[in-house]
Order: sequence, then C-alpha cells, then structure tokens
Amino acid sequence: MPLYADYPHAEIAAGRHDVPPSSPDAERFVCEAEIGDGWLHPYASNYTFVVRLSCGDEEGYGVYKPQAGERPLWDFPTGTLGRRECAAYEFARALGWGSIPPTVLREGEAGEGSLQLFVPHDSDSNFFTLRDEHPGETLRLAVFDVLANNADRKGGHCFMGPDGCLWAVDNGLTFHEDHKLRTVIWDYSGEPVPPALLADIERVADDLDAGGACAQALAALLDGSELQVLRERMRRVLAEPVMPSPRTRRDLPWPWL
Repeated sequence: MPLYADYPHAEIAAGRHDVPPSSPDAERFVCEAEIGDGWLHPYASNYTFVVRLSCGDEEGYGVYKPQAGERPLWDFPTGTLGRRECAAYEFARALGWGSIPPTVLREGEAGEGSLQLFVPHDSDSNFFTLRDEHPGETLRLAVFDVLANNADRKGGHCFMGPDGCLWAVDNGLTFHEDHKLRTVIWDYSGEPVPPALLADIERVADDLDAGGACAQALAALLDGSELQVLRERMRRVLAEPVMPSPRTRRDLPWPWL
C-alpha cells in the first residue's frame, strides 16, 4: 500500500465508486476491502489519505486517517480522533439518521486509524448551498452536532452525494465531556426539535441507559465519562427540546468552510 503526496483529483472523481454510502453493503465493504494505494489529502489538518479499496469485483475509495498522523490538540486526548470518527458513525446509525458515511477502525500502511467510505461530490456543495433546499436534513445535522458536542462543524464538512443524500464528514472533534459545540449551523437557534427526532433520541438514550447495542459500540470507542456526559446531553435535549443559540464568537469555527 504505497502512500503518495500528489493528490489526483481528476482520477479519483472519475474512478469507480461501486458501493454507495447509503447501500446496506457499504459498511461490509469498508470492513472487508483490501486497502490499496493512497494519496495524501492536500487540505487536511491531520495526515489524511484517500486510498483505493477493493473487495472482489467491487471497487471504491476510502478516507484513511492514521492515529500516528493526528496533530496533538490541547483539549482532546492524543490519539483519539479516529475513534471519535467511528463513534460519530455508530451514534448516527443508532439514531437512524444515516448522515455519516460508514466509518470503521482498520489497520493501514501507517498503523491503526479510521477508514471512512469516500463519497464523491461537487466541491461547491456545502452547508451554505444546501440549507435553503434541504432544511429538514440540515436541521437534523444541527441536532446531531448538539448531541455529539461537535467542536468543528465547518460548512464544507457536509455536502450532497451522488445518491441525493446529505453526508457529513470530519467528525473527529466530538463527544468531549466539556461543552465544545462550535458550528456554522446556527440557523435553527430557538426552534423546537421536531417530535420525530425526539423519538429517535429517546430510543437511543434508553439504549444507552440499558447498556444496549449502541451503548456497547460506543463504550469500545469513548471513555466512560464521555459516554455518561453524552447520556446527560441527550436527556437535556429531551427535557428542553429547543435548539441552542451561540454564546460568543468562539462558537463559530474559522474558517467557515
């Protein structure tokens, strides 16, 4: 699995993407695929590689973020961002919101890291171009970020995929036990959380309290205090189902995209 520095935008865009992220086989593909050549992504703050994936006759690409390539941060434990990426996927899947491409822990050329199915998309697609025509999906993403305590939701971290679904990536700065919410999606401040989303939240909150499937999946990726604070955030939203407002300018990330 050679890793290269020159990122071939055109080759990857025109390449085969046989397994859509919304496919029921997508997680299996990411778990079982052979990891091939990879290219360093030119715009990532940590070492991030787009790699070839192949499994039988199926081909595609994945986003490989090795733990060894994580830039140390003062407020997040070193070496945990990949696990948080996986936890975000597991949490969204449990909620039934399906906005995060399949993401798993895999061993790659540079060691263990997160591997997420690459979703081809128009580079001009982002939250600001999607919010007016897709208010339900962007509101749902905003609620997800409140629950996951997302500390870095930039506009370019969500986009429309070729399957017509809105996808959200770069979810590594999540699930901190201290309040860290920093996002560009403040459009819904003061609005009520829709009843359908509250029903999903209550179902998963009950699972976490009972030590169910989602609780077990997250316990393998987060520490106990982070999981406990997640449960508390969910219960707070259920008790006061109104979208929050920014408190200071620090609640908006920079750059916005």
